[in-house]
Amino acid sequence: MILQGDDSISLKEVLDIIVPERIQIDRFCGRSLDLKWGYVFGGQFVAQSLAAAQQTVREDQAAHSVHGYFLQSGDERKPVAYHVERMRDGKSFATRRVDAIQDGRTIFTLTASFQRQEAGLEHQDLMPKTAGPDGLLSQAQIARKYMDRMRNAAREQLSLERVIEIRPVDHIDLLNPEAKPPLRCVWYRVLGKLPDRPALHRAMLAYVSDLNLLSTAMRPHALTWVTPGIQSTSLDHAVWFHRAFRIDEWVLFVMDSPSASGARGYTRGRFFTKDGSLVASVAQEGLIRERT
Repeated sequence: MILQGDDSISLKEVLDIIVPERIQIDRFCGRSLDLKWGYVFGGQFVAQSLAAAQQTVREDQAAHSVHGYFLQSGDERKPVAYHVERMRDGKSFATRRVDAIQDGRTIFTLTASFQRQEAGLEHQDLMPKTAGPDGLLSQAQIARKYMDRMRNAAREQLSLERVIEIRPVDHIDLLNPEAKPPLRCVWYRVLGKLPDRPALHRAMLAYVSDLNLLSTAMRPHALTWVTPGIQSTSLDHAVWFHRAFRIDEWVLFVMDSPSASGARGYTRGRFFTKDGSLVASVAQEGLIRERT
């Protein structure tokens, strides 16, 4: 099938919005990308909130953890105001709270902690043995297989294909999923060279970290986000940054889901570089509701 037009977003467009504009000392304004999703992508809230908070701490302090709650859906056609509260400024650590506000309503809130770099104890999990990214189909290539039967849903998988290359180690058949253990390995890479700004690479990892987690919790139940009657959305999201990395080089996102109950799925993820360095960890709980 030949796609009509180009609905994909460019890397420049993402970089233009990833850092919200400073309006006042602790007030920022963020724009949204038109991903044709009908709502603001959750990873955008996490990334923009983190980028806003980063602008209020010292240059030698880097984010080591962020914790966010998705409260309401955002309208991608309207700007988002980010209000930063300075909760703590210490010699080593700084803590910030960020509220994302639209139409007078707080729709997302995030707390971020920043630390001045220092030496300490070192250990980490080993990266699991899995296929490398070379030779794997991208998620966009896989989505194109479904365009005739589910054009709108497949387009959601394609809108970021010029920004983020996503290569699943074992892909899910969206229309006929098989029940499998709640485990996934997916390679990520931003397409294009990014500036040598570690804070930008952390913001971009936060941006992509909201992709593919909830689908991992659906695997044991032979469900996907396009299964008729399924309602799924992120409820909260946390990221811990461990070591330096570049998101314009391949990183492996290793995901699992230890539990699902009460119409919620709990998922975890770890980001490894190709050489096996554990650079970030993620946890998320999301709504997975079967409507009858």
